[in-house]
Amino acid sequence: MFLKKFSVTNFKNFKDTFTLDFSDVKDYHYSKQCISDGLIKNAIIYGKNAVGKTNFGLAMADITYHLVDKNGIVKSVINYSNADSNSEIVDFSYLFQRGEDEITYTYSKKTAKELVSESLSLNNKLVFSFDYVKQEGDFSHLKGFGLDTLNWEFRDSGISVLRYMANNLPLDEKNPVREVMKFVSGMLWFRSLGNNNEFVGFSTVTESMADYIIKNGFVHEFEEFLNNYGVHEKICAASQADGKKSLFFKHAHLVPFFEASNGTCALLTFFYWYKHADKISFLFIDEFDAFYHYELAEKIVRLLEEKFSIQTVLTSHNTGLLSNRIMRPDCYFLLLPDKIISLANATDRELREGYNLENLMKNGEFDE
Repeated sequence: MFLKKFSVTNFKNFKDTFTLDFSDVKDYHYSKQCISDGLIKNAIIYGKNAVGKTNFGLAMADITYHLVDKNGIVKSVINYSNADSNSEIVDFSYLFQRGEDEITYTYSKKTAKELVSESLSLNNKLVFSFDYVKQEGDFSHLKGFGLDTLNWEFRDSGISVLRYMANNLPLDEKNPVREVMKFVSGMLWFRSLGNNNEFVGFSTVTESMADYIIKNGFVHEFEEFLNNYGVHEKICAASQADGKKSLFFKHAHLVPFFEASNGTCALLTFFYWYKHADKISFLFIDEFDAFYHYELAEKIVRLLEEKFSIQTVLTSHNTGLLSNRIMRPDCYFLLLPDKIISLANATDRELREGYNLENLMKNGEFDE
């Protein structure tokens, strides 16, 4: 299952409705690895400082806060609604594609965990809707989806209806409730800030990345990963002064790994999540190349295109990645103060394969 379209209204700096449409695929005959099942599989979002790239990623991951018990960060939950809006209600819409089917899940909230309304539809046919303020909804269609045997007596008034159904019914694998919950359980937003592994979704625990690598016997594989991506060092696991094992650079005298540069530490974070790739359903990496050399940034994009079958969205300021040999104009997006738009839709020019997208960007081709 893929995410086909996402919209958010009144979240943080997004007062108006912002929509990222993964189905807006153009007829380009190059860089086809970025497209899967007629949807954009790999995307990079550009935007000026403070335009909201981080917030947009957090908006996409917001669904994890009320549907699954996964990790969150403070930035997601404070100053939740737009500071200039008269409304405290934030609206979200997720359109999923599953083969020929479309599943639409919409909800409104006052805070990250306080629902105002919620609805689920399959191919434009309502499964259920619920108003948490009035404590009433439309459950008249549940029988047609095998959801009519649920005992509502013990449902907490604040818990998501979708979540309650998923946790209390034996659902068929193709049931839309099960499909959405499975997808959301695997969603991940992360960024690397030096030695910190800051993430939303996917996991309930924050563990030491070094411990994970050592415990699972990935030390040699991590060393090879670093070598392949330009860090030519030998890595070993050794005991620290307190007796606890950690990662070290192997020299005549061991050097603690976490004395490495921010770029090398960022590769540790990426490797950690790379080893979880088979369980991730949707990946958003904020400022993925903040500490990377431009050649390393391109290699990471290539890795995501070739080794990850899931949708990935990256944010970046690196215009060197704007190339038709890496991706294509319908997969590069600009986040502007009033909307998010692909390069393909930001100009009337036909963007041919030989065009230099970076030069076009710097020369104002995509400016409004």
